[in-house]
Amino acid sequence: MVFEHLAPLMLTESGADFMIHGVYKFSLMGKEIWITTTTVSTWVVCIILIVFAIFARKTILNASDVPGPFQNILEIMVEGLEGMTQGVLGDNAYRFINYIGTIFLFILLSNLSGLLGMRNPTADYGVTFLLGIFTFIIVQYQGLKNRKLKHFTSLFEPLPLLFPINIIGEFANPLSISLRLFANLLSGVIMLGLWYGMMPILLKIGLPAFLHIYCDVFSGCIQTYVFCMLTMVYIGDKLE
Repeated sequence: MVFEHLAPLMLTESGADFMIHGVYKFSLMGKEIWITTTTVSTWVVCIILIVFAIFARKTILNASDVPGPFQNILEIMVEGLEGMTQGVLGDNAYRFINYIGTIFLFILLSNLSGLLGMRNPTADYGVTFLLGIFTFIIVQYQGLKNRKLKHFTSLFEPLPLLFPINIIGEFANPLSISLRLFANLLSGVIMLGLWYGMMPILLKIGLPAFLHIYCDVFSGCIQTYVFCMLTMVYIGDKLE
């Protein structure tokens, strides 16, 4: 990975850039640490989510019988989230709805951040890998909590010879969902970067909007839904 000091978030003089660049470098305990475009984009996403959460809390505390536009949006979001989690986790949905809702909003906003001229944080495997690790930890914790010793003995079912395959399957789940999210978002970033960098200037006006609709909006929403659904499926398997 090649870093460029003080590189812009997305646009360069020659067109859109899909590389990860260094924005600022500093030393900590003798180690060289970079703040990258991914870091900045992630901070922006988190700030937007925090501001949204503050206004959402204020709106909920002052909810009225005649809801305003923002309260209507919140109610639609909560109802949709409840329907999605209950459809997979059933009566256990309330235990995980906060986590699923949090990663849903973070991934969705990260996927849509390309519309703001930023480099999508989810197009960096370091971000999606950590999301997969969080899911892995929750899944394994629920397996130990609900299934006790069977959590380990089930790895030898239906035949002891399948133990290596079952072990690989446990570790493959978080890797697969993180790679799926990363690869789909990165492919969109590369496609847009190549279009902006190689096409004549007349083709950079108007036409790329359709690419953004697919790569950032359509694909971004689908991949958010798929990641959250698979996370709930993996958790649900450990609740039986």
